[in-house]
Amino acid sequence: MTRVFDTDLALRFATRAVHAGQLPDETSGAIMTPIYQTSTYVQEGLGRHKGFEYARTRNPTRDALERNLAALEGGLHGFAFASGLAATDAVLHLLSAGDHVLAGENLYGGTHRIMTQVFQQLGLTFSFVDTRYPEKVAEAITPATKMIFVETPSNPMMRLTDLAAVAEIARDRNVLLVVDNTFATPVFQRPLELGADVVLHSTTKYLNGHSDMVGGAVITNRDDLAERFAFLQNAAGAVPGPFDCWLALRGTKTLALRMQQHDASGRCLAEWLKNHPVVKKVYYPGLPEHEQYELACRQMTGFGGMISFDVGSAERARRVVESTRIFALAESLGGVESLIGHPASMTHASVPKELREAMGLTDGLVRLSVGIEDVDDLREDLDQALSQAAKI
Repeated sequence: MTRVFDTDLALRFATRAVHAGQLPDETSGAIMTPIYQTSTYVQEGLGRHKGFEYARTRNPTRDALERNLAALEGGLHGFAFASGLAATDAVLHLLSAGDHVLAGENLYGGTHRIMTQVFQQLGLTFSFVDTRYPEKVAEAITPATKMIFVETPSNPMMRLTDLAAVAEIARDRNVLLVVDNTFATPVFQRPLELGADVVLHSTTKYLNGHSDMVGGAVITNRDDLAERFAFLQNAAGAVPGPFDCWLALRGTKTLALRMQQHDASGRCLAEWLKNHPVVKKVYYPGLPEHEQYELACRQMTGFGGMISFDVGSAERARRVVESTRIFALAESLGGVESLIGHPASMTHASVPKELREAMGLTDGLVRLSVGIEDVDDLREDLDQALSQAAKI
């Protein structure tokens, strides 16, 4: 369990991103947190050590990352995990058999999979509702409900959840509110400030930003949850290695700058795509045409680089994703390089087809992770790929 320095929370975001949770190395004065590549630590005597006994429990590089991520989200406690799904696993392990989870119907496919194919077999029950509507959330809560789990913006339909409204519902019913903030990042949205109990991230994505590590994190202000997360992190052992922690910590230093470019290019391409004759519909919360644009402006300070758009058929979607030259056809998101994907057959292939179609996730949907390349090059690349699709 780690705690940020009190002074970190008084700093502005970009300064926290660079400095929070980190001090020059006491031994050498190195300004960058070292990679403590060790599995164990020498003890001075029985019960006498420097706070470190075994690297599964604590590692100085991981400590620095956890303090940094907590500070960025405006939280007190941060915990790093080996992947975003390992973090999700820890969150769901807060519960017991018989407990009910109310989840957004449009979640990352891996989240839906671990809920329905792993934890459901262990005795948890799940309901998936359209969390765009707080009244639907309130109606779906049962006496057994112990957690509300949402993504906002959601993957890949870019649906938003009114976090302040749902947090009030959760408080009134004594239910935990967990928010996956991977798409927005703490640059553009801080759910703890809006009433969430736990914020979850795949640090693989924007926080790292360079597509060279896999990791996850949870952040909370609640001491009781922090104590449980510390236990689960150590007991299950799904922790990141020190080098991956160092890579993520390096990534957060440029997070504020990178997100500015992701956002600027995302807005530009979304505006352009909405007028393209091959594109049937664009899903991007920064467009005034988005049905929740007003909410996006209210609870977010930017809209990011994730865009989905529908080209009308699986055949056209295939032609688009296989024709780009700068956008790389690949899983994941949030790196400096632009990626393109087909959610129905990639990230959300494990979600039942009827549920995908009910939420509008069609076989013609394409998802973009807009990188930091020159936006004119990205637009020209999409234009030539869409022109190929127009021939079908």
